Amino acid sequence: MEPLIQMVGITKEFPGVKALDNISFDILPGEVHVLIGENGAGKSTLMKILSGVYTPTSGKIIANGREYSALTTKDSYNEGIAIVYQELSVINELSILENLFVGKLPTKRFCGLPVVDYKLMEEKAAGVLKKVGLNRDPKTLVGELAMPEKQLCEIAKALVSGAKVIVLDEPTTSLTTSEVANLHDLIRNLRTEGCGIVYISHKMSELHQIGDRITVLKDGTYVGTYPIQDLSIDQLVTLMVGREVSGTYLADPDIDIESQPVIFEAKNITRADGKCRNISFQLHKGEILGFAGLVGAGRTECMEAIFGAVPKSDGQVFLNGKELKIKNPYTAIKNGLGMLTENRRETGFAKNFSCKQNISLVPFIKTSTAGGIGGLLELGNEIGWAEEQKKSIGIKCTSVNQMTTDLSGGNQQKVILGKWMAAESEVLIFDEPTKGIDVGSKAEIYQLMRRLANEGKGVLMVSSEQTELLSSCDRIAVFRGGELQEILKNADASEEKIVKISTNE
Repeated sequence: MEPLIQMVGITKEFPGVKALDNISFDILPGEVHVLIGENGAGKSTLMKILSGVYTPTSGKIIANGREYSALTTKDSYNEGIAIVYQELSVINELSILENLFVGKLPTKRFCGLPVVDYKLMEEKAAGVLKKVGLNRDPKTLVGELAMPEKQLCEIAKALVSGAKVIVLDEPTTSLTTSEVANLHDLIRNLRTEGCGIVYISHKMSELHQIGDRITVLKDGTYVGTYPIQDLSIDQLVTLMVGREVSGTYLADPDIDIESQPVIFEAKNITRADGKCRNISFQLHKGEILGFAGLVGAGRTECMEAIFGAVPKSDGQVFLNGKELKIKNPYTAIKNGLGMLTENRRETGFAKNFSCKQNISLVPFIKTSTAGGIGGLLELGNEIGWAEEQKKSIGIKCTSVNQMTTDLSGGNQQKVILGKWMAAESEVLIFDEPTKGIDVGSKAEIYQLMRRLANEGKGVLMVSSEQTELLSSCDRIAVFRGGELQEILKNADASEEKIVKISTNE
């Protein structure tokens, strides 16, 4: 079978760094080709070369029988290549219809002048929206859509352009189990129509459900391409990281966690908007307490209320028996709380700041006065704080002066953790801490969380992955409909039990 795309001997060098070294990769019609590797392995760089964003240092690309030394973005579009990035590129202020045709509005002649052909747009849109299962009026603003619907809009945008090769980068990161199943059904339908799908994901459990072949990259080098059914998840992990990754990160089984002192307590936490109601729990010394439930069940909403990011109408928070008066994130920081938010790229760090500047943000806030108005920036401390955290939690960067946006997802997460550690936070809230992070970096994050718990820090972890909660958390609080339903001991918990409680089935 003739490949739709062949990338042969692709090498990409940046100043001082060889990001890709002689990589070959092809995409067949009617297949899902999975591409995996740790953060920084070269997956994104390879796909940016395919999309025309980057120019390879050497190598060639054969697209539909035509050979290129490099593709431009226009070449890539003309060859039927489309990429749906993890950070979606839809424009919230435009309608679904307008988003589908951004940059490529069809026109017709009217009185000798070119005008937008809205009738043709509507006809084309109707077909692709039905195909992807987006049952919305095309005139609906994209800003009104839920995240899964925005993703379908991105895929529809690729299809309306006539794409025959579609790259999906971490497509299920923000989706529920049922939404993942719907997306997989759509991918299978596209596959039967002859589309070639490149599927990039760090969720190892879903790869065998959807993939045909799998290519593994490591540190910018090609490890191999295999029929996906020939390799187990453990074998794939070993190929990716070059070592076996431990499966559990629980407390010492000889320690009775619930007999340990209570270091943090929430009582009757209720938000003014009702998105969480009467939430009470205790966190013991040495414990990682997990929070499970469906999207919108109240887990993140409760953490936001505790941290002061959203007003609460009722409830109290205690640290080591002392009630904390938290009115906003500033007072939360001053009282020793830290929160690693779910969307690290939007709310986790300043994009135009270096590692040292991001790490020093919270320490400066904590030492400020008058609500953050007073106080001086002791810039001499920036290097010290950053170098200490780089060494302590293993941030991989060329130097602490490197821009945070240039780091891999796992190392960006470590920078975010570093700012809370530099501020000596006593309680840390981790909201989806390994979202979009490879399996090796996940293991490092789990180890860091366990180390913090063992050192006496409070660790609260919100996650949508039951396997993650079961491997890392000593107890798991299950939410449903804005309320805390039950707190399970790890030994009594299972994926089936968590799902049953969270769905009331």
